[in-house]
Amino acid sequence: MSANRCLHLFSRLQRHIIPRAARCPVSSGSALLHRQHQDGSQVSSRTVSSDSFSSKPPDTSLFVPVSLKADASEDGDVGVELTQPLDRTELLKVLNRFYKKKEMQKLAADHGLDARLFHQAFISFRKHVLETLFLPADLHIILSDICSGSGHVDDIYPYFMRHAKQIFPMLDCMDDLRKISDLRVPANWYPDARAIQRKVIFHAGPTNSGKTYQAIQRYLAAKSGVYCGPLKLLAHEIFEKSNNAERSFMDPDGRASAHVACTIEMCSVTTPYEVAVIDEIQMIRDPSRGWAWTRALLGLCAEEIHVCGEAAAIHFIRELMFTTGEEVEVNTYKRLTPFEILDHAVESLNNLRPGDCIVCFSKNDIYSISRQIEARGLECAVIYGSLPPGTKLSQAKKFNDPDDPCKILVATDAIGMGLNLSIRRIIFNSLIKPNVNEKGEKQMDTISTSQALQIAGRAGRFSSVYEEGQVTTMHRDDLPVLKEILSRSVEPIQTAGLHPTAEQIEMFAYHLPDATLSNLVDIFVSLSQVDGMYFVCNIDDFKFLADMIQHIPLNLRSRYVFCTAPINKKQPFVCTSFLKFARQFSRDEPLTYNWVCRHVSWPLSAPKNIKDLIHLEAVHDVFDLYLWLSYRFMDMFPDTAMVRESQQELDDIIKQGVRNITLLIRATNSSITAPLGSRRGQKGAISGSASAANVTNVTNKRAERGPVEELMDSSLAGRLVRDGLLTPDLLRQLQMEWSKNKKQEVPNQSALDKDHRDNTRVKNKRKK
Repeated sequence: MSANRCLHLFSRLQRHIIPRAARCPVSSGSALLHRQHQDGSQVSSRTVSSDSFSSKPPDTSLFVPVSLKADASEDGDVGVELTQPLDRTELLKVLNRFYKKKEMQKLAADHGLDARLFHQAFISFRKHVLETLFLPADLHIILSDICSGSGHVDDIYPYFMRHAKQIFPMLDCMDDLRKISDLRVPANWYPDARAIQRKVIFHAGPTNSGKTYQAIQRYLAAKSGVYCGPLKLLAHEIFEKSNNAERSFMDPDGRASAHVACTIEMCSVTTPYEVAVIDEIQMIRDPSRGWAWTRALLGLCAEEIHVCGEAAAIHFIRELMFTTGEEVEVNTYKRLTPFEILDHAVESLNNLRPGDCIVCFSKNDIYSISRQIEARGLECAVIYGSLPPGTKLSQAKKFNDPDDPCKILVATDAIGMGLNLSIRRIIFNSLIKPNVNEKGEKQMDTISTSQALQIAGRAGRFSSVYEEGQVTTMHRDDLPVLKEILSRSVEPIQTAGLHPTAEQIEMFAYHLPDATLSNLVDIFVSLSQVDGMYFVCNIDDFKFLADMIQHIPLNLRSRYVFCTAPINKKQPFVCTSFLKFARQFSRDEPLTYNWVCRHVSWPLSAPKNIKDLIHLEAVHDVFDLYLWLSYRFMDMFPDTAMVRESQQELDDIIKQGVRNITLLIRATNSSITAPLGSRRGQKGAISGSASAANVTNVTNKRAERGPVEELMDSSLAGRLVRDGLLTPDLLRQLQMEWSKNKKQEVPNQSALDKDHRDNTRVKNKRKK
């Protein structure tokens, strides 16, 4: 080899001799966040120590290796020219010796590679070494020396770590990622709110105590205000009150209203208001939605923050506001009208009376019970969560109207918040409710004291027809359980929910550009640091939507916004619509009114059965999704007025369907609705008995029932009663007539039997 050739190769090799200190740059956003933590020590009573960033080991099962392109080395065959070609068989032996060395595994663990990551990194490194056509010159030379006996296997370590950090880029950025995911001082996320001295007033009390009324009066009297509630129904109700309390006129400049009523997730933390109302503050501990109450409480830019909720939240809210340097003024209220727990259960739908409300935790139970009630010649109103707000209000007005023959209400716990209803007696059809725990797991569990009080408190309302309320259960063995639940004190709130913000996820993505949004959120939660006052909310719904649209080309901010949309993932049509919305958006094509109408096949006709009604409810949710996205992307969702108008028309169609819900149920497969009697035999699974002993009690109870009840449980009789073709009274009358006729027919039957025996005897003689 010539001297010039050696000098040329040496110059190309120089850049490899110097160790490649691959270090992730710190973004301006990360630096800003770090400065906010330092500045926050002046505002917050809780200081953040940088030494504690490493206290929580990361969940390395979330680390997804990045795929590296198998490009040829830019050095070409320099390594081969300086040394010699590598023997693949000998090379494999060397690599396996490196992998088995405990010292190497321990050294890698000190640099963030636990056993799982070490194994993954080694598999990738081995494949890279054995399959790459031309290795980097420095790595080629080291491996050649080891194979020839002039080098040590430990010399592979720096090159192995260099490869590991290429496929796991988070290893080099762990300190920055920990700083970004530090959630211990969330008050510092809202500089606009910290710039003003807010006055916080807590209105504490049970249902029907007037606490929300007092806050709303201050909201209406203010020059500007925002109401933040847990349900669209409540926001709609406050919207109507606001409009009725003011003169309606056209703003000449087209400015937005000074008063806003919205769900808690929709509130703006940058718009200044004079008064803000945060309703149902106890939901700050909700495993899925608690973050929205935390965000509103810490971030709303209002001179006065009026918080309404249970007294169990007073101490926690005071402690939370202490971190912002704001004092809390507490106003306590007592219930305006009493309610009592009855000593007897209803046991039968025949014992219903005007003003009764049967509370179920299943839509199928709603359908079944409403059908059985109307089969008895009674009218009932129906309210459940997926109904549009207008339909719920329509059903509530029907039930409240003293001149309307509808005097029975069948509802889910959707009535527990909002809706002024003239209920005399609350009847719990079940005490078991499906819910999602902190881990995102769905489970069936007995309702909490807070939930039971919220629902029971709807009985007997101030200024309603029934000022004294009553509470009981449908089934006898549920009553002692309900009494025990209501006798407990509500557990004090101890933690508030948090959720990673779009800005935090963007900073994460800067360091991990190849990670999916779902993976970014997973790693964020894994590394997040929270103090004892907070917890990270369940993110399963967010990840579900993120995975659904992962293949669609969207920028990260838009993708994040889409994934925070309030969607019921149990509705396939809504999920399909969400996917189509995202795909159309990614093409930069506006979602026009005509496009939406084609998608939902608008206009739609009145429902003919329950399946049609459920589809109409899903279409209503699709319109809601359009309007929700239009607030975030006005240019891409331009036809909000026309969509809102169609949604109101759809609301009227759904109202008509719910008015005729019994007819819809009759037109639906009878397998949807089981008779009430058969539900008693399955109480442990459906209607909520407290223990296995209760199932035995139910079995004994059924054994004591009369022939009429047993006949009603048979398939034909039960179907006739459910279809309204036979009433329980007619069934009893038929049973009595049947018993009477049976007694009269006994002698005649004996004579027939005697004649039959005589005829048989004669036939036998003839044969002989």
